[in-house]
Amino acid sequence: MAGIYIHIPFCSKRCTYCDFYTEVAPDLIPDLVKHLVKEINIRKDYLKNETISTIYFGGGTPSILSREQFSEILDGIFAVYTVEENAEITFEANPDDLTVDFFDSIKYLPFNRISIGIQSFDDNDLKRINRRHTADQAIKAVKNAQNAGFDNISIDLIYGLPLQSIEDWEKQLDIALSLNIQHVSAYGLTYEEGTALWKQREKGLVKPIIDETMNEMYLLLVKKMKEKGFEAYEISNFALDGFRSKHNSSYWKQNSYLGIGPSAHSYDLVSRQWNVASIKAYIAALENNTPYFEKEELTLYDRYNDYVMVSLRTSDGLDFDFLSSEFGQNLASYFLDNIRIYIENNSVIQSDGKYSLTPQGIMISNQILIQLIKV
Repeated sequence: MAGIYIHIPFCSKRCTYCDFYTEVAPDLIPDLVKHLVKEINIRKDYLKNETISTIYFGGGTPSILSREQFSEILDGIFAVYTVEENAEITFEANPDDLTVDFFDSIKYLPFNRISIGIQSFDDNDLKRINRRHTADQAIKAVKNAQNAGFDNISIDLIYGLPLQSIEDWEKQLDIALSLNIQHVSAYGLTYEEGTALWKQREKGLVKPIIDETMNEMYLLLVKKMKEKGFEAYEISNFALDGFRSKHNSSYWKQNSYLGIGPSAHSYDLVSRQWNVASIKAYIAALENNTPYFEKEELTLYDRYNDYVMVSLRTSDGLDFDFLSSEFGQNLASYFLDNIRIYIENNSVIQSDGKYSLTPQGIMISNQILIQLIKV
């Protein structure tokens, strides 16, 4: 079981909170698509003997692509990889791209899941973070997707936006849960260094929501989701039964994945690789057959740290038998020595050899993970 991630690093404008690699350069799209296919062919042996169970177009804004461009990339993947018959094939989209005409244009493509970057159903919130769509467009986008036959729809939301109250956040959740969607990813706003939002905070133009309120917003999120039958299968991800993101779950289970495109990351169980974060440098390197990525071999500590940091965030939890057999008795003992205090203070629960965070533990998850990693 392996996955392929395609990074489409184009946006029509940049959101104030975003620190992903993106560019506003629509004239480069055709040339990039050609070179994405070239990279797929160059790396056809990266997941040798693996069957592809998930394909994910992320960004950036994948919905900026035309049907022909999507098709060119997908044809490239299917030509060199064995893709499962019922593979999960997802694309991310901005709400204002999701018109009836857009869905008509892609109806014969093999997409069976869509992730819509809504972030908020409040027009004032959307303006503050420089989103280009409106609340009405967000709701319309979901309905258009449903009318086009999509029955596996995820939306992204952000809580802790500037000036947002707990009551405001509850309204966002009520709207989201009225739309008959199957999956929600909800993230607390962070002020990443170098972003426009971070600069606004440094100048005193925006004031971050205090931690206590952020925690209340998260607990409200969990409560509302549970009431509507959504499982919190990862700290920030909620799904109805049968609708977990297979692609993200594959990451969290430490399966191999191939990343295609500028800034995309790859993982093959023993090494990590990341492509250059520049469209022009990426294209030039592929044209000249020169290196376009960096690579590091993973140490035992690296692999242990990855497993601990990812598995503890999920509802399935950390499997101690797997940890012991995969990473050895020394690291297993190190884990037990450092997790004990968090079991005693009810931040972590242990059941049948599985360790997972309690709601209290989620509030201090970063503190717990820092204590457990090995350097």
